[in-house]
Amino acid sequence: MKTDSGAQVGYIELIRTNRNLRRLWLGGLTSLLGDWFNTIAIYTLVERLTGSPLALGWVFITKALPWALASPFAGLIADRVDRRRLMIAADLARAVVVLGFLLIDEAGDVVFLYALTAIQISIGATFVPARSASIPNITTPRELLTANALMAITWSTLLAVGAALGGVATAWLGADTVFLIDSATYCVSAFFIFRTVIPQSTAKSAPGPLVTTALAGVVSGWRYMLAHARIGRMAMVKASWAVAGGALVYMLALLGKHIVPESPAVGIGLLFAARGLGTGVGPIAARAWLPARQWWPAFFGCGIVSSGVVYLVVGSLDWTVWVIALVVLAHTTSGANWVLSTVLLQERTPDRYRGRVFSTEWLLLMLVDALAILAASLLLEAELLSLRSGFLVFASIQIACGLMWLVLVVPHERQKIS
Repeated sequence: MKTDSGAQVGYIELIRTNRNLRRLWLGGLTSLLGDWFNTIAIYTLVERLTGSPLALGWVFITKALPWALASPFAGLIADRVDRRRLMIAADLARAVVVLGFLLIDEAGDVVFLYALTAIQISIGATFVPARSASIPNITTPRELLTANALMAITWSTLLAVGAALGGVATAWLGADTVFLIDSATYCVSAFFIFRTVIPQSTAKSAPGPLVTTALAGVVSGWRYMLAHARIGRMAMVKASWAVAGGALVYMLALLGKHIVPESPAVGIGLLFAARGLGTGVGPIAARAWLPARQWWPAFFGCGIVSSGVVYLVVGSLDWTVWVIALVVLAHTTSGANWVLSTVLLQERTPDRYRGRVFSTEWLLLMLVDALAILAASLLLEAELLSLRSGFLVFASIQIACGLMWLVLVVPHERQKIS
């Protein structure tokens, strides 16, 4: 596809005129709302049943690690099969899986909760690369940045709304009702995607057993990224933030009971809603104020640094409801980084490799995310770090990651421009 962006279309115009993008967006909107209801309910349930930082950490890990392990195979599938049908199948399968959470009602069942979460996330790992790879196929060059910003804003808005409402719903209606709502939203998403037309340049299937073929495809995807450094660098943006960012987001779930002691579910919901608001504001601001792509790589490093600085302040101040404003600010730049790096990755990658490249990006992101969360949860469980010192340590690591990006990566991007 062409990379000349021209004058970008507006959000309302895009939704009104691009029917296929509108349907794909509506499907994601409904399922994301249910997902964030589900997420807050799970965090609250595990915290209530176990009271263990490590047990809660394993919830985050079982949301990250299965995704990392499934992503390379998911990306290969997204390049070789009809992406529309793949997304529909993933939605319907997840609608069934989340009903299993209705069986969790005591501490001994938490292992079962981990297994269900891993299955749900593994299925979702096939959905996201297929959707990301489909967006350039149903948009024009003038629509691509707006479409990605719209998807990110929707994710952020639904995180903000879904987390806040999910905290209230979990406290008032109970986790079981929340899980039923999540299952229904997957069915609605499948309906919208069923009505979407998605052109696709499908890679030819290689002969041989599925696992062998999948592994060969994964290797070819990695080789392609290593041979094309401009693509590989953009696939590292999100993982660079997650080196410490994964731990910081995990610790927000532990911070909830300090913000609203009488209702931890509401506290967690408010903090994750603040995260969603920040990641929603970021892409809007970046689209308006950073139209020139040559500035984006430097902005990525600055964004990682600024997020770490704000979390350093979070760890230094008294924990009152005002911390919510800082969480919004910390995630504004991370939201912008997410959208801008996604656009560059889509533009730089040919369609036949796009699914594998995006799945590799997710593999890197989720592996790094899982390791960061595991490290933080082990340190907190062993009481080697308090929650406050945890924020200070991982915020400092994030600042270091941003500075390394500015020193090691940005000069290569400038050489390419010159």
